[in-house]
Amino acid sequence: MKSPYQGKAEDKWLNITRKLVNKHPLKDEIVETVLQSWEDIFNSKMGSFFIGKEIFPEPQIMSFFLHELVAHNLSLKHPGVYKVGEPKKEKDIHNMVDPSLGIEIKASSHKDKIFANRSYAQPSSGSETKDKNGYYIAINFEKFSEKVKRPKITLIRFGYLEHKDWIPQKASTGQQAHLSSQAYELKLITLFQAE
Repeated sequence: MKSPYQGKAEDKWLNITRKLVNKHPLKDEIVETVLQSWEDIFNSKMGSFFIGKEIFPEPQIMSFFLHELVAHNLSLKHPGVYKVGEPKKEKDIHNMVDPSLGIEIKASSHKDKIFANRSYAQPSSGSETKDKNGYYIAINFEKFSEKVKRPKITLIRFGYLEHKDWIPQKASTGQQAHLSSQAYELKLITLFQAE
C-alpha cells in the first residue's frame, strides 16, 4: 500500500493520522479491549498461583500476555473478519477481508515509549514477511515494584506507522528499534491516559 504520508508536508501528518484512525472499524473498541485484557491477566493463574498475588511477571512477560489477549479478544468479537495473525506473515490482529486494516500491537513498561525488533526499521522483503507499515496499538503499563503492587495501563495510543519511523540501535549487535519523535507526535493518537 502506498504511504498515506508520501509527498505530504510534515505539518499535514497529524491530520492524516486522525483521518486514518477515524476510519478504522475497531477504533472505538481498542481502549475497552486493552483494559479488559489487562484485567484478564490479573484473573489468570499459572498452575495454582494467581498473577499479581503470588506471581509477579517481568514486563516482557506482561507485554506478551497483553499482546496475546488483545489479539484474541478482538478476534472473538469479530469472527470471520479478524483473527490472531500468523507470526511473521500477518499483522498481530489480521483482517481477513482487508489486510490493510490489520493491526500490530506494541506494549512497554516505559512511561511513554514503545520498542520493536530492529527488523521493523527495514522495508518488508516480499510476500513471506508481514508488512511493517500500517496500524499500530501502542500500550504503556506500569511494572510490579515495591511501590506498585497492582500495576495499571497508563497510556493507549493508536495510529499508523511505517518502517522509516523506526530507528535501529546504532550498535551492530543491538536488536532493538525505537520510534522517531515525529512518529510519537504526528502518527499516534492518544485514546486513553491514566490520571
